[in-house]
Amino acid sequence: MKTLRWRQLFGDQRPLIGVVHLPPLPGAPGWGGDMDAVEAWALADARAYASGGAAAVLVENFGDHPFFPHQAPPETVAAMGRIATAVVRAVPLPVGINVLRNDGAAAMAVAVASGARFIRVNVLSGAMVTDQGLIQGCAAQLLRQRRLLAADDVAVLADVLVKHALPLTPLPVGIAVQDTLERGGADGVIVSGDSTGTPVDPEILHQARHAAKGAPVLIGSGFGPATADHLGPLCDGVIVASALKRDGQLCNPVDPQRVAQLQGRFHP
Repeated sequence: MKTLRWRQLFGDQRPLIGVVHLPPLPGAPGWGGDMDAVEAWALADARAYASGGAAAVLVENFGDHPFFPHQAPPETVAAMGRIATAVVRAVPLPVGINVLRNDGAAAMAVAVASGARFIRVNVLSGAMVTDQGLIQGCAAQLLRQRRLLAADDVAVLADVLVKHALPLTPLPVGIAVQDTLERGGADGVIVSGDSTGTPVDPEILHQARHAAKGAPVLIGSGFGPATADHLGPLCDGVIVASALKRDGQLCNPVDPQRVAQLQGRFHP
C-alpha cells in the first residue's frame, strides 16, 4: 500500500515531476555572482513545468559541482532556502528539494523553512562509491530530524543504487528497495540508469516494483519521448529534466510544450 504521505501529495495519480536545475549557487566554482538571475531562472523553469501540466517540481543545486559528499556549506543552504521559498510561492504545485550530493538534513531544513512538501535523498540506506568518494546512508539522522522539526508531512523519496555510483559489493535491487523502504523509512524509491539521462533497465524496474510491495517506485533518469511508451506503465511516477528542456539540451530552459507532450505520452 502506498504511503500516507505519498497519497497526501499525489492521491492516486502517477506524477510527472520536473526538475528545476539551478545554476551555480554562492560558493560553487561556477557561481556567477547574481542571485536575482538564479531566482529568475528557477521561477521561469518552475512556471514552465506548471503550465505544461507537471504534477510537481523538484529544486536541485545541479550547478554546484563538484559536490560535497555529505554536508553542503551554509551559503548553499541559505541560497536554496531563498529559491525554494520563491518557487513555493510562485507555482500551485508540490515542491521538492534535493541538496546534492547527499545532504538530506539540509534538504529537510529547506523544505520546512520554505513550505516544500518532499525531499529527494540520493543515499538514504546503505553505502555507495561515487565520484565524491564513499557516501553512506543518512536515514537514522534524517528521520529523527523530521520528527524533531515537526515535519511529519514532508515525504522522503530515496534513490536505490543511485546513478553515478556503485555499491561496495554486488547488491540485488530487490534487497536494496526493501532496505530503503522498510529499514530506511523512505516514502518512495527512485530507480535510475547508470548516469544522468540514461534509461533504467525495464527488468530492474520490474524487480524494484515487486520488492516495493505497492510503495511508490519512480523513474529517476532517461524518461522521455523515446522511452515513455514502454517504461511509463512500469512505474508510479517519473522525475524528468533533460527531455523537457528546449531542444532536449540539459543547459537550456524548460520548454512547456515539451512538458505537455511528455505528460500526454505518460498519461495517454
